Amino acid sequence: MNTDIAPRPSALDRIGAALAGIRDWLDERGKGAWIAAMILAFIAAWPLGLAILGYMIWSKRMFSCRHRHHHHRHGYGRGFAAPTGNSAFDAYREETLKRLEDEHREFLDFLQKLREAKDKAEFDQFMQSRKEPPAPQA
Repeated sequence: MNTDIAPRPSALDRIGAALAGIRDWLDERGKGAWIAAMILAFIAAWPLGLAILGYMIWSKRMFSCRHRHHHHRHGYGRGFAAPTGNSAFDAYREETLKRLEDEHREFLDFLQKLREAKDKAEFDQFMQSRKEPPAPQA
């Protein structure tokens, strides 16, 4: 006899899931779909249109649809691309992407060290100029 009772999703959970589905559907269609939904919402009820406009600005959908993490949501590894089915190519791609990430991290570390060295040189030059007595004016 099974005594475990599965929790029933609340009304807010169901509403949240429905809104997430609508958001995903609009994201798949791009910025034009978001704008059309906002205009229709303004026509139907201006507070709803204003709410959609606020959400579009807050989530940066107003300015770019490049923010989507569509592949990451569907579990394609690190969010880059779906598996091709060719295991050798997929392994090569993962290895190459990992190598590029490592090189990127090393480059950022190098830039940080370069900035620190430049700042130190400028500071040392400033301190040296403060130690020198001012030149007498004629």
